[in-house]
Amino acid sequence: MKKLLLVAVILISNYSHSQRNVILIIADDLGKDYCDIYPDHAPITVHLTNVRRLIPNGVVFNNAWSNPLCSPTRAGILTGRYSFRTGVGDVVDGANPKLSLSEYIIPKVLNLYSPNGIAKACIGKWHVTTAAAAGYNYPNTLGFDHYEGCLAGALGQPGQLTIGYNNWTKVTNGVVSNSTTYATTENVNNAISYISNLNTVNPTKPFYLHLAFNAPHTPYHLPPSNLIAPTTLSGTQADITANPKPYFQAMVEAMDTEIGRFFDYLQTSGNWANTDIIFIGDNGDDSLIAQSSPSKGSIYQGGVTVPFIISGPDVVNPNRTSDAQVHTADIFATILELFGDTNWQAQIPSTVVDSHSLLPIILNNATSTRPWVFTEVFRTTPLSSDGKAIRNATYKLLKFANGSEKFFNLAINPNESNDLLLSNMSSVDITNYNYLCTEMANLVGTGITCTTLNNDYFLNTTNEIYVIENPFESKIQLQNIPIDAFFELYSINGEQIFEGSDISSKDFSFLSKGTYFIKVIEQKKVFKIIKN
Repeated sequence: MKKLLLVAVILISNYSHSQRNVILIIADDLGKDYCDIYPDHAPITVHLTNVRRLIPNGVVFNNAWSNPLCSPTRAGILTGRYSFRTGVGDVVDGANPKLSLSEYIIPKVLNLYSPNGIAKACIGKWHVTTAAAAGYNYPNTLGFDHYEGCLAGALGQPGQLTIGYNNWTKVTNGVVSNSTTYATTENVNNAISYISNLNTVNPTKPFYLHLAFNAPHTPYHLPPSNLIAPTTLSGTQADITANPKPYFQAMVEAMDTEIGRFFDYLQTSGNWANTDIIFIGDNGDDSLIAQSSPSKGSIYQGGVTVPFIISGPDVVNPNRTSDAQVHTADIFATILELFGDTNWQAQIPSTVVDSHSLLPIILNNATSTRPWVFTEVFRTTPLSSDGKAIRNATYKLLKFANGSEKFFNLAINPNESNDLLLSNMSSVDITNYNYLCTEMANLVGTGITCTTLNNDYFLNTTNEIYVIENPFESKIQLQNIPIDAFFELYSINGEQIFEGSDISSKDFSFLSKGTYFIKVIEQKKVFKIIKN
């Protein structure tokens, strides 16, 4: 009897391993602040009743970053690569760059690891290419066995064939049709149908399911009544335009309801206990409903901080939170390694991948996997808000495409209102600035200038030089200037603006607002001044 029990245990163990599945669920335009699963949520929230079912078996990540826009985030998830490598720095639309066919995305690498050994499906929003550029079967060409959903960025987007969540253009493995089923419901219908068919045809084959909802992306609307609590919302366009937040909340609630139906199916079909599930948002909230500003599209916290949960049988010591710095691009390596492919980099040796597997955190073997996270946005038609940002556990540095920069201590200033570069920085501040700027420059390779700061830059106690007006408007007025004094004026980026002995007579009204440094050559001292 003992031998029979031992054999049974071994068989169950082997069966469970062969049946291990991974599901990635993406909510579109859902930032962290609306999610009641986080204690630091904003005043208005949505009760994620069914998403919360992941917590007892999972890890909730408190410091997850994405890209500021959906296409770059999705390209990063699929490839594990930052936008400056994929070229996708803007929403994929029209002439904007698309994800290249040469990229190694998750399903393609899984097939290299286990040829035809893992089923791979993408259901829902794609938005890393356009049909006009690559045809309707682009997801299949890149490695998915099955695709079913909307290729475009939004249901009801101008210029598309879609009308809205109840009447939209659907693509199934390259074949175009029209769907009048509510899109969030149809996504779950398709996911259930795919897994059900797979279980019938090949019940022992593990699967990877990429389930990407269009919700709660615009157009805002009133979802079907069976998916939300009773409401007094009228659903008229006038009311939606005047008061969009409750409609956004209703769309998130409807998505959560359908996620619950999907989870119920996984349980009744026997797939719940052997499936790891990842839930994320792809970027911050849209500005129409955002509770913090700047929001979606910006490299401030409101644009890149997203909900992130990993739950399932691989999580050791579940029902915990993690303060690790993580990025949505880390999903790439994490999914591959959850399937056992720990040698994935050798399968794509010529490709630089930025993804850090979160498996050490999942297995409770480490509290972090990277010292910093990075994000960026660059549009085809540049905006002043374009730029790059990098943060560690405490500090965040933002460098904008127009040459300006900001530096924050997120531990004491999470709303990014106090730019440390406009104040007297401590030695700890300076050390972190130098570190983050250097790491960003080393990562990107070009276009990032770092001025190495030291404490001397912030000494302003000399008896020989005194800045009368600081901040200044146009002229830098100094007292007690030595006869032989020679000055150099530098921007925060280290660019020399002026050199000479007559600095007080010069008009600097042309300078942009921000921080500058005056170097007194004879005294070997540097003084920080601020231009208003």
